Amino acid sequence: MKIIRAGDSNEIDAEMISRDGSTIRVRIGDREIEAEFTPNTDGGGILAIDGRRYPIFGARRKDSILVSVGPASFEFKPAEAASRRRTRGLAATEITAPMPGKVLKVLVHGGDLVEAGQPLVVIEAMKMETTLAAETAAIVKHVRVEEGQSVDHGAVLIELSPPPASSSRESAPRGP
Repeated sequence: MKIIRAGDSNEIDAEMISRDGSTIRVRIGDREIEAEFTPNTDGGGILAIDGRRYPIFGARRKDSILVSVGPASFEFKPAEAASRRRTRGLAATEITAPMPGKVLKVLVHGGDLVEAGQPLVVIEAMKMETTLAAETAAIVKHVRVEEGQSVDHGAVLIELSPPPASSSRESAPRGP
């Protein structure tokens, strides 16, 4: 994910490394942080880092998550998978869990032809739902998870393969 502080245009890489109960480890830029998260009833919670406690609240937007931590506000956006652009015509060959969570819905099956932006799987992490979508047209090679399954950060959820060679457009046509 990318993180942007309100009022700043610089993007910083952010990644959840692990979650064990209420303890979370995240990498923000080059810094690794361990924190305790205690949820409360209004959808927010208390984040404790190095003995300091911060009220935290998050809200999901279409393509991002807005989070306020104490007086600071941040926006989390999906990171481009540029490092995975190895297969010609396919942005990412795998859809992976961006953080530990639970699979709520699997929206595709092996062999399905999907279009760019099509939702593939919905996961829940820290009481927030995240829909993971295809970055480009592709064929679902293998679905490796089931609804209700818990997944770790980085777990491969769905494997993709390039769309038929006859398609050079953003989304592959359905049928022959």
